[in-house]
Amino acid sequence: MELLEKVQQLFGSYGYSVLFFGLLLEFIALPFPGETTMAYAGYLSYRGQLDFGTLVVLAFLGTTIGMTITYFIGAKAGLPFIVKYGRWFLLKPNKLDKTQKWFAKYGYGLIFIGYFIPGVRHFTGYFSGIAAIPFRKFALYAYSGALFWVVLFLGIGKVFGPSWSAVFTLAHQYTAYILALVALLVIAGIVYRYRNALFARSRHKQSPARQRQKQNAD
Repeated sequence: MELLEKVQQLFGSYGYSVLFFGLLLEFIALPFPGETTMAYAGYLSYRGQLDFGTLVVLAFLGTTIGMTITYFIGAKAGLPFIVKYGRWFLLKPNKLDKTQKWFAKYGYGLIFIGYFIPGVRHFTGYFSGIAAIPFRKFALYAYSGALFWVVLFLGIGKVFGPSWSAVFTLAHQYTAYILALVALLVIAGIVYRYRNALFARSRHKQSPARQRQKQNAD
């Protein structure tokens, strides 16, 4: 409740700018309750006090600018700098180790799903730069993940209104299932969109075998 009261006070004093600057600073690894703030902002939109479209744009910009800054810090400064001075930005060694392990396991996909993993999303930008991931590929995963992340948590407040807090808690508990569902929907969408090309390729691969069968039969 104390956290929510602070978020309410910030919105009462600074309005929309809370979302932009708060998320930007969060991704530089400074303490800010980004997901709670977005869900509450969505609730204010439900009440008609804030515009939902403006919230999405500001949250997306704050998130992506913060991620981009950390990418270039990682690319220019490297891991030794982050290890040595990271504590000034709350980049603790145990969290660095955790993110390294996740990166080794999930690769580029972590840039997208990292938004939903507490203690990891603050580091994916740094490690993307350190690992010299091409910026275009980083941007593809980071910006698409940011859009999904901000729309999801702003949407919780917008859609569920007074019940946003309970739904917010459930969303945290079942994040893994939500991500699995999203992945399945994306895969299904890709297969549906390119079904003709996939079918044609499958027929092309099978045709030489069929020709050989006909020749043998003859």
